[in-house]
Amino acid sequence: MRSSSTDSSTSPSSVTRRTPRMSPQLYALALLIQETIGETTGVVEQAGQAANELNDETTRSLDTVRNFFASAINFVTSPAFVAKIIASFVVVVAGIVFYRLLTHGVPRILRWRRRHRRRTLDAETVARLKRQNTAITLGRNALRYVVFLAVALFVLSIFIENPLPATAGATVLVATVGFGAQSLLRDIIAGFSIVFEGQYSVGDFVEVEPTKAAGLVEELGLRTTKIRALSGESIFIPNGTITGVRNYVSGEQRFTVEVQLSDTGAAEKVLGSLNEASSLYLFPPRLVGREETDGRTRLRILAGVLPSMAWLVEENLVERIKAAAGEDALAAEPLIYKVDQANLTRIRNFIPDGNDAEG
Repeated sequence: MRSSSTDSSTSPSSVTRRTPRMSPQLYALALLIQETIGETTGVVEQAGQAANELNDETTRSLDTVRNFFASAINFVTSPAFVAKIIASFVVVVAGIVFYRLLTHGVPRILRWRRRHRRRTLDAETVARLKRQNTAITLGRNALRYVVFLAVALFVLSIFIENPLPATAGATVLVATVGFGAQSLLRDIIAGFSIVFEGQYSVGDFVEVEPTKAAGLVEELGLRTTKIRALSGESIFIPNGTITGVRNYVSGEQRFTVEVQLSDTGAAEKVLGSLNEASSLYLFPPRLVGREETDGRTRLRILAGVLPSMAWLVEENLVERIKAAAGEDALAAEPLIYKVDQANLTRIRNFIPDGNDAEG
């Protein structure tokens, strides 16, 4: 009887009644904790999968890089590639030697022929020599581009069995770059115009507009003109920027200064002052005419300077003449004539005679 009562006391219904009931707040908290634990577990699993995938991807990338370098090393060390490198080196050296032979050998041959020719350097000979020097510098400049292009095509044909597609692609690329580099094309076209029109040659003394750069033309290329200024620096001017050129073919400017003196003794002082700073002149000031009438003396002084140093006559020489003569001895301000007699003669030949015009 006791056992039965004991069993009945421990029945599930009695146990359920003894379990304390959970409040709604605790129940919600328990659910939240359970969901959080579930989400955390899912995140951890996803992170593990991502780490595994990243590890696999890294391994594949490293294998790809390792295989690439291994293939590159095998390709570079292969006998075929080494032979192509040697052939390319031979082509480059041959191009350099060919360029050096033409650019240095031809001018030396021409200079050797000039030394063995006993001819006077008249105006026609000087002009011909200038044209030769211009052709040499222009040819040297153009040959540089031709040799570079030829060597590049040879090297391309060595490394590529069928170079036509690559050449076509390079042509398209060059055309695209050329369209963008319009200033370069403009300089080259202007260079051809300068050469064919004979605006100036190597050895001419020029003054270029609008930069006002003046000096001796040392090189005339397809793209630029190299000028050596009197101060020694080299000036490179793009041909496309040149809007005008003043060409002093003779390389000098001659001035005639006419001085009228009321005192005969002042003339000797003026002539004595002409030797000052004579080293700066191409042709130092010298007396070319003297007239004495009615107690007055008129002096004509000739001086030659470089085209960009006209101030030596217009300012320096005139001031020295005034200082030597004195203000009281000067009958009038010194007159400066900048006329080339040879050019004046040519101009007169072009002007028709008045008698011919009437007839």
